[in-house]
Amino acid sequence: MASTEYTIEAIQSAPFGEMSYVAWRRGQGEALVIDPGFDAEAILDLLSRQGLRLTAILNTHGHVDHIAGNAAMKQAYPDAPLIIGCNDAALLSDPQANLSAPFGFPLTSPPADQLVADGERLEAAGFSLEVREIPGHSPGSVVFVCDQFDTPFVFGGDVLFAGSVGRTDLGGNGPQLIAGIRAKLFNLPDATLVLPGHGPITTVANEKQSNPFVGERAGFHEIGPS
Repeated sequence: MASTEYTIEAIQSAPFGEMSYVAWRRGQGEALVIDPGFDAEAILDLLSRQGLRLTAILNTHGHVDHIAGNAAMKQAYPDAPLIIGCNDAALLSDPQANLSAPFGFPLTSPPADQLVADGERLEAAGFSLEVREIPGHSPGSVVFVCDQFDTPFVFGGDVLFAGSVGRTDLGGNGPQLIAGIRAKLFNLPDATLVLPGHGPITTVANEKQSNPFVGERAGFHEIGPS
């Protein structure tokens, strides 16, 4: 995904098909990595090929497929802060909570360097990102909203997918997740791009109209203004 002002490259990693993102502004030489997964080598190779210095590691939440590459990122770029929502930070050091132990490969991440909360704004690598906490898939999942360009975009983690939402059967909360999507994603401009943690990019408009779990088919129109 590219514009005249920035480039965002997606890297999909097995075994969960998780999408990591590397984002950089044209001509600035700095990059963000969002949710580094199991294929840390591919992420580091991309940074090297593009001549980019990693300036921040963002975790949308603390599940294993989204944090598996944190250690490799910190080893290669120790000065890049690891950033996660304040209510998911505990998952980094807890193999049960981050779901690595239940899947048979206990894994922990380096601790967070910075915790963020709902409504805060991050400035890194030329991007301005608003933090919006939308729990329900995990205890403190956050999305990062970039509204500085003509077409806004969101690093959405496992909150909202093309035609689906994050699973809530592993200690999550379905009603909480749906309420958060409607309140904190569906109030963004319709053209806003959603870059999810799994699957293809979608838009707010598409999901409002057709998402069977949270869109109009699921009664989204009923919560609008009367």
